[in-house]
Amino acid sequence: MPSMALAIAGLAVAWSLQAYGTWRQIQHYSAAMGQATRSWSDGYVGTGKARSRWGAGTVLLLVVGPDRAVRRLLVMRGVTVFARFRRLPEVEGLPLAAVADHAALRPADRAALMIAAEQVERAAGRARSEERSKAA
Repeated sequence: MPSMALAIAGLAVAWSLQAYGTWRQIQHYSAAMGQATRSWSDGYVGTGKARSRWGAGTVLLLVVGPDRAVRRLLVMRGVTVFARFRRLPEVEGLPLAAVADHAALRPADRAALMIAAEQVERAAGRARSEERSKAA
């Protein structure tokens, strides 16, 4: 019986550690998103998520200016709670259309970038329609 209690206690500890790691990762994501939205008030933010062939995926945070130049690109690769956003400074300043072909991006990154770019375009379209309705 003591081995059963020990196994249950071990599972409880593992579950608690996973819950804590997940909470920390959510805090990291929220902080990165908040920092991106506070840093530039005149641009657009998009996020994308894509899975790779073997399970590990990519979460991407894209900040684009009104001129469609990439201001910040953050990539989180992996499936563990230890994954963190990493900045890709080599694509900052490039036009959004040119970033998808950049060598710094992996295939899963490109898929996530397409999703984030679609969000940016929708946000820019909403902003344009709001400007037109205010002008009218």
